[in-house]
Amino acid sequence: MKKVIIINGPNLNLLGKREPTIYGNTTFQDFYTELKNDYAKKLDLHYFQSNHEGAIIDKIHEIGFDYDGIVLNGGAFSHYSYAITDAIAAISCPVIEVHISNVHARTESFRHQTVFTAKCKGIISGFGLNSYRLALEEFSRG
Repeated sequence: MKKVIIINGPNLNLLGKREPTIYGNTTFQDFYTELKNDYAKKLDLHYFQSNHEGAIIDKIHEIGFDYDGIVLNGGAFSHYSYAITDAIAAISCPVIEVHISNVHARTESFRHQTVFTAKCKGIISGFGLNSYRLALEEFSRG
């Protein structure tokens, strides 16, 4: 069974409360419970969230040579954290970058680019929480 982790960055602990018109009303913990049930026979699924850049880097280093996949929503770090980008480049585990909203359709122009993308296997953006499902489908193949 493939070992995959979802890593969420800053402010994603507020899903269900934070800007529901953009991010919806479901908490990530409730959604993660659904994912665990849906993928129980395909993936050994884990979850980590931090509002701290260094903690995310430490987690990537910790699991980046032993896991089969990382689904990473870096939140705002996606747009400027070269340190997390370097951590992604340093590991052997494939990373799929996800975003709940369509970053290219957001009104803030800084959200239109991410620095992680060049070091990731792919990017999924704009499908709400289903962006995570799409990434997990990729990792559950084979």
